[in-house]
Amino acid sequence: MFTVVERELEMRLVLSPEHAVAVPARLGYRTDDPYAVHIAFHINSQFPVHWTFARDLLVEGVFRPCGQGDVRVWPTKTEGRSVVLMALSSPDGDALLEAPAAQVSAWLERTLRAVPPGTEGEQLGVDDGLAQLLAR
Repeated sequence: MFTVVERELEMRLVLSPEHAVAVPARLGYRTDDPYAVHIAFHINSQFPVHWTFARDLLVEGVFRPCGQGDVRVWPTKTEGRSVVLMALSSPDGDALLEAPAAQVSAWLERTLRAVPPGTEGEQLGVDDGLAQLLAR
């Protein structure tokens, strides 16, 4: 049995320094995939756009710039609000998304209570599987 921690929130797709559009999104975390966070962006298409990356990256990115390559995350302030920026790159294009820092942090805290840092491997049942395999 596994636990799912989800949060609906409104992010903003930054198109230019002066212009951004609202993008409904769902943050998802599953204890059976303890190292990853999943984000589904509900843009104007038939299916949402899904991104998956390391939970540690988002946890660190709430406090300081981190990541390289396809996913980069960093905190900043916009119009007096604390936000988390996520720069996502794929062969289909690049996106800069802004999320409310308080909402992301509160959701991350729930994931960290579900699976504390350093205990992710225990969630995978690798030790149990090995023990069963070696017992035969």
